[in-house]
Amino acid sequence: MPFSKLLHFFLIFMIVVVCGSCGSGDSGPSSRGSTSGAGTPTSPAVSGNNVMVITVNGSLCSSNSYANKSCVSVTICIPGTSTCQTIDGILLDTGDSGLRIFKQAISVSLIQVTSGSNPVAECIQYADGSSVWGPVKLAGVVLGNETAVQVPIQVIDYTFAGAPAACSGAYQTPVDAGYNGSLGLSFFAQDCGSVCASSAGNGVYFACSGATCSGVTVPLSNQVQNPVALLPVDNNGVIVQLPSIPASGATSASGYLILGIGTQSNNVPSAVMAYSADASGNFITIFNGSNYSGFIDTGSNGLFFPSPSTSTLPDCAAPASAWYCPSATRNLTATNEGTTGVPSGAVAFQIGNFDTLLTSSNNVFPDIGGNNAGVFDWGLPFYFGRNVYIGIEGKVSSLGSGLYWAY
Repeated sequence: MPFSKLLHFFLIFMIVVVCGSCGSGDSGPSSRGSTSGAGTPTSPAVSGNNVMVITVNGSLCSSNSYANKSCVSVTICIPGTSTCQTIDGILLDTGDSGLRIFKQAISVSLIQVTSGSNPVAECIQYADGSSVWGPVKLAGVVLGNETAVQVPIQVIDYTFAGAPAACSGAYQTPVDAGYNGSLGLSFFAQDCGSVCASSAGNGVYFACSGATCSGVTVPLSNQVQNPVALLPVDNNGVIVQLPSIPASGATSASGYLILGIGTQSNNVPSAVMAYSADASGNFITIFNGSNYSGFIDTGSNGLFFPSPSTSTLPDCAAPASAWYCPSATRNLTATNEGTTGVPSGAVAFQIGNFDTLLTSSNNVFPDIGGNNAGVFDWGLPFYFGRNVYIGIEGKVSSLGSGLYWAY
């Protein structure tokens, strides 16, 4: 069955988790170097009801447990009321769709989504073997100062009912994951889509009776879904705007998440090209003479792609072997293409020595990456110094009809 959205999601989170354990700095030498300060925004301050602040390893992050962690705050409410709470430490993840928050971070009562009379829960399996499990509940979600939208979210709760075998080792606390939750703002409207609406054996959604949970079909409206797609006006996509970062890194950085594309005066596209994605959420990246499925993702904290050679980009020694440690910083180029082959544009990037960079007290780096066979993951470093547009499926802007990235 075509689990396109979920397979993309699983791949992305494999990278986040693996890199998270290495990116904390614990794997590097004990000596700490000097800091180069915070990243400086490349654009003027942005304001409006559709604007959210992003901090990378900054004040909105619950911890600096790994490098290049992009964080926002989200307000959730008891549906249909003004009883709300604002939660920091939410990972901004443009590779997933939907809001997921640990039970320990939630203090308001939400409404359980059911299938018949049974509560619905969700098991999300990450490619490294870790997972999150918990019930799907209806919440009022406020992004920026937009009107609250009523949307199903996942409450991450490993104690809920009886987790299926695939989620038997699910994250238990925010400390385990390194964040209080994640806000998925990809160009998919739901986290699973038609597969989970038509097949009870989807492996993602379950209906629970007591401690027994069985696979179930879930209509699109009850699936965990991208809250931006439900906004009254600013619902056709988002813009991620982050500053340039020095090659040596920065302690933290701040930028903006702007809701909508061409729907207000502060989100009108300018001098960008749009790259269409296929139904699996990928475009074409050409690197070292080979074509790869490529994607752009704030939830991946480095650039992950096949090494051109072990002499050019060798892996670091354990325990940081997920990362590259070249003897000198490498200047590289790849070419991105839309699914039809147009447009086509070269992207220059650098990869430095992960171990050396992590000896500083910096947490934000534009030039860290690791080996990822078969695909090209343009993670958070791609966003530094750019405005990146993400067009939601079925929605139209002056850049075209989603699915697309533009920059």
